[in-house]
Amino acid sequence: MADRRAVLIPGRGYDTRFPLFLYLGEALRRASFALHAISWQVPEGLGSDRDGAGAAADWVTGQVAPTLSGRMELLVGKSLGTLAAPLAADRGLPAVWLTPLLHMAPVVDALDRATAPFLLIGGTADPSWDGAVARRLTPHVVEIDQADHALMVPGPLARSAEALGRVCTAVEEFVR
Repeated sequence: MADRRAVLIPGRGYDTRFPLFLYLGEALRRASFALHAISWQVPEGLGSDRDGAGAAADWVTGQVAPTLSGRMELLVGKSLGTLAAPLAADRGLPAVWLTPLLHMAPVVDALDRATAPFLLIGGTADPSWDGAVARRLTPHVVEIDQADHALMVPGPLARSAEALGRVCTAVEEFVR
């Protein structure tokens, strides 16, 4: 029986039915979380670069905030979904941020003022990732060498599956 609740927040082109969320969702279910997966259609032209960060953050907040009524124990967001970091900071919610947009001020500012623990997961080949910033913000960091924005690594697919396994293990340990 699930006694905790988590919200899964997709990325721009990475739905909550994709592999990271599929396996993380299973890890969370096994840890007694009920899941609420957000599904969205990102408006065309919504900026995810530095210049469009404010509009994108407002839009993400508008999509996520209504799901946070009642008891909530965890947010899990990917990429564009990490623009929900201000909501987590404002409400004192723990979070797991997959491939966070660490090049965008709203995300970094929110993480900097967060009081609840959060886990940052990114890859060294992702232009949105900054390992030094991640390690400054939290002791809970998983950095995957050569992983891109989808946390895929070059070479045999088994290397990407291994990276997915590392992510799942880190999340399992984080929510204990």
